[in-house]
Amino acid sequence: MTHKTIRVGGLTRVEGEGALLVRARNGRISDLQLKIYEPPRFFEALLRGRAHTEPPDITARICGICPVAYQMSACQALESICGITVDGPLRDLRLLLYYGEWIESHTLHIYLLHAPDFLGYPSGVAMAADHRPLVERGLALKKAGNDLVAAVGGRAIHPINVRLGGFYRAPTRADLAPVAERLQSALETALATVEWVSGFDFPDVEHDYRFLALRHSSEYAILSGDVAVSDGTTFPVDDWPRHVVEEQVPHSTALHARLNGRPGYLTGPLARYALNALRLSPLALHAAADAGLGRVCRNPFRSIIVRAVEIVHACEEALRLIDGYTTPDPPFLPVAARPGVGHGASEAPRGTLYHRYRIDDNGLIAEADIVPPTAQNQARIEADLRALIQPRLNLPIPRLTELCERAIRNHDPCISCSAHFLDLHLHHD
Repeated sequence: MTHKTIRVGGLTRVEGEGALLVRARNGRISDLQLKIYEPPRFFEALLRGRAHTEPPDITARICGICPVAYQMSACQALESICGITVDGPLRDLRLLLYYGEWIESHTLHIYLLHAPDFLGYPSGVAMAADHRPLVERGLALKKAGNDLVAAVGGRAIHPINVRLGGFYRAPTRADLAPVAERLQSALETALATVEWVSGFDFPDVEHDYRFLALRHSSEYAILSGDVAVSDGTTFPVDDWPRHVVEEQVPHSTALHARLNGRPGYLTGPLARYALNALRLSPLALHAAADAGLGRVCRNPFRSIIVRAVEIVHACEEALRLIDGYTTPDPPFLPVAARPGVGHGASEAPRGTLYHRYRIDDNGLIAEADIVPPTAQNQARIEADLRALIQPRLNLPIPRLTELCERAIRNHDPCISCSAHFLDLHLHHD
C-alpha cells in the first residue's frame, strides 16, 4: 500500500494566504484541500448598527483590487430597500467607474500574476528583467484603469466619491478628456494584449463547468442583471438566498457555496463569457474570435485570454460613455432609510459579488451578508485540482507543484492582497 502527501505551504502570485494539501493512497487522491487560512475579518459583523449610508465605504476596504465591486453591490442592495433606482447619466457614471476597475484588475493579473506561468518565470519581477518593455506596457495599461477610477471615484484605491444614490461630485467632460486620451492608447494596448496571450502554450484541459454570472438584456453584464446559470436557470438577484447557500468547511476560513443544492459551480470571466459573449463590444467580440475562443471556453488556462478580451470591452465601452457623457445634476439621488431587506449583485473582476442587507426601524444595518466570488469558486478550484493531479501523481514534485499553482492562479483567487513563498513537502506515510 502506497501513501503520498503533497503540501503546498503558501501559494505564490495570488492575493492572500492559501495552501494546498493533497493525500493519495494506492494511486488515487483520497483527500484534497485548498486551504484559505487567513483570519476571518468579520466585515458583516462590523456593519451591524451602522447607518444605512456607511456600507459602500466600509465594504470597499475588503479589497484594494476590487473596491468598486463592493461599493456597487452594496449601493444597489441598500437602494433597493429604500425604493431608489439609479439610471441614466448616474448609472453610466457607475459603469464608467467599474470599467476602470476591470482594466486595472485584469491587467495586474495578466501581466504580473499569470503571464509568468506561461513564459517560465517565478515572478513578474523576474519576467521584467528579460521583458522590460512588455511589463512596462502592462503597467501603462493598468495606469489607464487607475486614472479612470481616480477621475470618477476620487482616488485610484478605495474610491471616496461613491455614495448611495450616486456620487458626492460628478466629474465634468473636461475632467474626463485626458482620461479618454489615455484610454485610446489603452485600447490599442488591450488589443495587442489579446494577441499576445492567445499565442501562449496552453495545457489541453477542459472541464464541464456549471457557470454562473449576471445577464443583462442589452449589455455585457457588469453593474446589474439577473443571475443566469449555464443549465438554463435564471433568477432575479432577490432570489439569491433560495439558490445559493453557503456552508463552513473545516479546512477554510472562506465559506463554500452550493448552487441549487450542488457544490462546485464557477463564476468569473469564463462564466461571463459563456453566458454573455454576444453582448461584448464590437472590437472585443472580434478580438475573441481572432483569439480562437469560440462560443464557450472551458479551458481554465485560457481564462487569461478572456480577461484580455474583457479589457478591450472595458476600454471601448468607457470611451463610448465618455463620448456621450453629460454631467449629472445633481450628482446623486436622495436615499432616505426605511426598514426592509435588499439584495444587490454586480460582476467583480473575479465573478459575481452578492450583498444582502436588512435595515431596521432606526435606519441602521441590522443584518449583512456578503458572498464574494472566491468563496463561491473554492470548491470548483478543488475539483479542477483533483482532475489535473490525479493522472499526474507520478510527476516530479517541482513539476507537480508548478501545475497545482498554475491551476489555482487560473481563477485569480482574491484571498486578500499579499503573496507568499511556496514551500512544498512530500513524504510517504
